Amino acid sequence: MNRKASKRVVVFDTTLRDGEQSPGASMNLTEKLEAARALELLGVDIIEAGFPVTSPDDFDAVRAISREVRRPVVAGLARCVAKDIDRAAEALRDARKPRIHVFLGTSPIHRKYQLRKSRRQVMRMSIESVERAKAATHDVQFSPMDATRTEPDFLVQIVEAVIDAGATTVNIPDTVGWAMPDEFGRMIEHLFQNVPNISKAVIAVHCHDDLGLSVANTLAAIKAGARQAECTINGIGERAGNAAMEEIVMALKTRPDDFRDCWTNIRTERLYAISRLVSRITGLVVARNKAVVGQNAFAHEAGIHADGYLKERTTFEIMDPKAVGVARSKLVLGKHSGRHQFRRRLKALGFRLSSDEIDRLFFGPFKELADRKKEVFDEDLEALVEAEATTVPETWRLCGLQVATGTGGMPTATVELQENGKKAPVRDAATGDGPVDAIFRVMERITGVKLELKDYQLRAVTGGKEAQGEVRLEALCGKQTVSGRGVSTDVLEASAKAYLSAINRAVSRTGGAKRAARRPKAAAKRKKAKSGKAKRSSR
Repeated sequence: MNRKASKRVVVFDTTLRDGEQSPGASMNLTEKLEAARALELLGVDIIEAGFPVTSPDDFDAVRAISREVRRPVVAGLARCVAKDIDRAAEALRDARKPRIHVFLGTSPIHRKYQLRKSRRQVMRMSIESVERAKAATHDVQFSPMDATRTEPDFLVQIVEAVIDAGATTVNIPDTVGWAMPDEFGRMIEHLFQNVPNISKAVIAVHCHDDLGLSVANTLAAIKAGARQAECTINGIGERAGNAAMEEIVMALKTRPDDFRDCWTNIRTERLYAISRLVSRITGLVVARNKAVVGQNAFAHEAGIHADGYLKERTTFEIMDPKAVGVARSKLVLGKHSGRHQFRRRLKALGFRLSSDEIDRLFFGPFKELADRKKEVFDEDLEALVEAEATTVPETWRLCGLQVATGTGGMPTATVELQENGKKAPVRDAATGDGPVDAIFRVMERITGVKLELKDYQLRAVTGGKEAQGEVRLEALCGKQTVSGRGVSTDVLEASAKAYLSAINRAVSRTGGAKRAARRPKAAAKRKKAKSGKAKRSSR
């Protein structure tokens, strides 16, 4: 095939074969069928369904996928060994579009240590294996394994020979992730310039990610004329993995100017969904910063980035998230977020606050929370606004809290509070039936306000281990009911804030009339001192 004749890049997905070889990523038959159906809907051209000779399960999977999947080509892998080829042919017998993919190591290191074969022997094995596969199906692919460490002259010879033997696709693998993009591109160009019958076959590439260059090498090969890209969903595979399909496809779609308008049949809007499907099936988590399909791929936190994005999406996004199946970009609120982003999110949530209120929230509670949480969610903002709206005069302020508790131990709380108008905070400690009870007791002792707790509720404001806990409580102060609310990533601190809120509310309602009663110990000491003085004078 003339490399300039077609601009379509054939997508050969090997998630079910090479991807499954990733340690811990084995799939059962049901899972492979589920993934194969999703790959067909995605629009892949070829599904490498497995390595039939390796196990009965792999054989059954290739046979089942051959019967299930009708539009894509279904390929089975085989070494250049007669039993492998025959087993693959049998597994693919019911496939509408079968392909046998044979491979053999060609580099000096593979010939010497793995195969213990000469160049001539490797050449003969390759030709005979392609001919045997050709007798079973017209669509045969050959891969000279470790091609990037194979002598250039021998690589040219073997590519020419297997095409003459009937190979319709010749795949050039960077089996160990050895190549650099510029040299890999030159290798593909060298083959086009020196293999006389190369136009009779599709030239493919299969790159591994040992040096993190699998996608770059694949794209360099496409620029040089390769028209089949072998890849996996999420880049899973042996060792560091394979070239990631989503990255290759979106690079071609996003930068057609750089790839002579090359294109694929992939329905890119399904990429995100199949990424999550493969992650679920294999148990291999997609990194947050993974290109195209990672959780952060379309997320913005930094104030400058968010501000630019809000004014014009393309300032900081080169892809439309909808193009890969992500509903919308995400503006993440965190410690790097700007005031504009904060104000806009509050407005979107329906809050109408003044500039002063926004500044007070942003530079106060929000910044404090953002330093403690990696991400501030909408529910967090709602909790902050609600706390600001229900603030009572702060007679007492929480300055410090330490709690010691454990199985078999006595829960102890040390609390430091500062009274409004006083320079020095007051610190005290108390024990209790539990850590929360200890906190409440020491607060009562410091403030002199005695509350009778009637209701205590704790809930998570958001999900995850960094979620804020919200405590709401009701208590009796004499005959009056007072409520308190506290929010923190530490549920004990949230409890302390809620109880202190109730104490402050009680103080604000009773006013100065209750101030003397807030210090019963001090009053008792004064009374005792006066009594002692009277007794001494009577003597």
